Amino acid sequence: MPKKRETIEVIIEDTYNDDKNEFDKKDNKFDRKDDEFDKKDNELENEEQSEEMQEQIFTPVTELENCGINSSDIKKLLDHGFITIQSIAFTPKKVLYEIKGISEAKAEKIQSEAIKLVPTMQKFETATEIKLRRDDYLYITTGSFELNKLLGGRGIESGAITELFGEFRTGKSQLCHTLAVSCQLPIDIGGAAGGCIYIDTEGTFRPERLVDIAKRFGLEPNEVLDNVAVARAYNTDHQMNLLIQAAVMMAESRVALLVVDSVTALYRTDYSGRGELAARQMHLAKFLRGLLRLADEFGVAIVITNQVVASVDGNMFPGGGSDKKPIGGNIIAHSSTTRLYFRKGKGENRICKIYDSPCLPEGEATFSIGIGGIEDPKD
Repeated sequence: MPKKRETIEVIIEDTYNDDKNEFDKKDNKFDRKDDEFDKKDNELENEEQSEEMQEQIFTPVTELENCGINSSDIKKLLDHGFITIQSIAFTPKKVLYEIKGISEAKAEKIQSEAIKLVPTMQKFETATEIKLRRDDYLYITTGSFELNKLLGGRGIESGAITELFGEFRTGKSQLCHTLAVSCQLPIDIGGAAGGCIYIDTEGTFRPERLVDIAKRFGLEPNEVLDNVAVARAYNTDHQMNLLIQAAVMMAESRVALLVVDSVTALYRTDYSGRGELAARQMHLAKFLRGLLRLADEFGVAIVITNQVVASVDGNMFPGGGSDKKPIGGNIIAHSSTTRLYFRKGKGENRICKIYDSPCLPEGEATFSIGIGGIEDPKD
């Protein structure tokens, strides 16, 4: 009898353990489902955040219909690259006068109505209001803690132009590739939850790099590639026209980053000699003005790379240290918000120096280039 009782107890215990294991499996299954729901909630939250931010930044030009502007005139504006109300408000009147079919009186009325829809153009703002608005700006991680730290601890600023200049093989294009992926990350982990527009003037864009970088950040490579729109520019006029297409894309979907790699390469070949210097600088100034306008209208981060040339009038930095200076002169110097100078370090390491910035102190940071893009320095 005791032996039979022991057998029954073993059976009961085994049954209990089986039931417990089954319950544990179900709990784990529910936990996985909860994790999936949390992930989807976070994705939806990031999408809603980015959409709300985009809605707050720009207003479609079609809103002028509510102000008494007829649809045929709005179509003319769209055909000339005026996608948003802000683009009309920020443009000099003489540019609107040049649009065929729009008289001077009509152009003045259109711009007057546009300005009424842009609050920042109607009055002065307090520094407090500007600070509150800047607190909502997004920053895109560079992939390196040290480099992010140099850039105020967060990364590349949105709504501004960041210039990267230096010799070849210093990491400029590699940082651009890394940012093209990291801008797609959720906002709460250093991304901007948006796509990237990449204007390639030198033929250095490589989608294979994006695949490696996407794997490093835990993103689906095919989705990352689908969220990067690339255009090869073949001359300076083509480069300028691509900004109009970029504005259309930004109005239709969430774009977090615009890369131009490099901004000056085509200008060095399309314009030659001192006789064409004035024309070159004027064309370059208009292109940079277009970039700044996109940053203001859509709040995107603009990253441009620049080449360097040997300096014949002394060193670039006070106290020596370099005989190279960025191309473009004062035109680029005054258009770029933050200027970063890249140079080679020891081994695989590179060095980034704050060359000019309205809010960042002078300093340097060391980083390296790995399979997964820009990384912290190697020992």
